Amino acid sequence: MTLIWLIICIAAAVIELGTLAMVSIWFAAGALAAMVCAFFGAPELLQIVVFAAVSIAALAVFRVKGQKATGRLNTPTNADRAVGREGLVIKRIDNIRDEGLVSVDGMEWSARASEDGASIDEGEKVVVERIEGAKLIVRSAGAKKEA
Repeated sequence: MTLIWLIICIAAAVIELGTLAMVSIWFAAGALAAMVCAFFGAPELLQIVVFAAVSIAALAVFRVKGQKATGRLNTPTNADRAVGREGLVIKRIDNIRDEGLVSVDGMEWSARASEDGASIDEGEKVVVERIEGAKLIVRSAGAKKEA
């Protein structure tokens, strides 16, 4: 079994080097741990359990570290402070035509009304409900927030 775990470890490492997308590195770690168990004469069932446990643990650790390194974790930005703020429509918001421009805190944003098919005229005040991509989703300042 030691040889089998060594082959699995090498194969997973080679696949990882070929893709560089963190798809198999955790299996290499699991196979390495199982190989150590096999070297010391552990039963095959224990080797398989160690392989699975170490692979899952490595997956969890590498995913979090990888996301932190690539900046893919959700991190709040300065744009988030626009949520809940009041703004002014500087170009009519028309969801059907996918048009609209709002000024919030001196910054211009593309905007959509929170209600489907709605439109909000230029010069009206709006409240930012949320941000989707690079667009503000707004409602008229006079409209009540939906529950």
